[in-house]
Amino acid sequence: MVMDMKRRRFLTHSATAGLALAPISQMFAALAPDNRYRKQIGVQLYTLRDPLAKDVAGTLKQVAEAGYHQIELFATPLNKAIVPAAKDLGLTMNSAHFNQEIVIDPEKAGDGSAFKSLAETAKSDGFSELVIPYTPGPLRQSLDDYKRLAERINSAASVARTQGLRLSYHNHAFEFQPIEGTRSGYDVFIDEFGSDAFFEIDVFWVAVAKLDPVALIERLKGRVSQLHLKDLKPGLELPVYEGIGEDAFKELGNGGIEMEPILNAASASGVTYCHVEQDHSPDPVESVKTSIKHLATL
Repeated sequence: MVMDMKRRRFLTHSATAGLALAPISQMFAALAPDNRYRKQIGVQLYTLRDPLAKDVAGTLKQVAEAGYHQIELFATPLNKAIVPAAKDLGLTMNSAHFNQEIVIDPEKAGDGSAFKSLAETAKSDGFSELVIPYTPGPLRQSLDDYKRLAERINSAASVARTQGLRLSYHNHAFEFQPIEGTRSGYDVFIDEFGSDAFFEIDVFWVAVAKLDPVALIERLKGRVSQLHLKDLKPGLELPVYEGIGEDAFKELGNGGIEMEPILNAASASGVTYCHVEQDHSPDPVESVKTSIKHLATL
């Protein structure tokens, strides 16, 4: 599925602060005390783009009341309203997706000053994580294309590190499609990323590529900054590398991906944050509520 263009752009001058976590909800009090993912669970706000467009404060209030403690920003002008509303509710903001063109598109990246400015702003605003959300098709036609992408990402990741930030790459399914023999673009990233470049693994898209998210997390131990947790409709014919129906996206517990092994692998592999996401839902607010309730049962 091709991402909505709105998601591909991050408002580069958003303001946030390093806020303390809100009090742990009663629902989470009974969970194992060492499970930081469930007690600090985040939500990628792209999931809630439609209700946010109608009511920022009210939507975020429902997010906080459901038990979420942090939000991951996506590329939207709504961040101007989201950031202060999240601050008022005690929602922490550690991570943000941004306009990937200023890193991976040579025509838009220029001399790198745009990303450097973004990194400086993100650091001063309290972020610790920046994430490249997507690679457009024309930039990923060959393994050599992926090598060039890795070079640009490595360069930007070094700039991010000077600001105390981590730069990660968020996958879809297309990165796992074999290009030459069995070798994929993601294989290139694994081999070519330097020590400053990390991975944000979206477990849904790994499964859509008919791969095992747990095995990938374990393979990349120490190199995965964050996870996106979403569930996949059972019974689909896989792999699907480009395009998948909206009904394939399910709430945690309502699909075929087992989340407990993923959380265990995340803990053993040094993953810092996990965010619930559901790209499509007829009722996004109810979906994120359902997903967090499922996490509480594990």
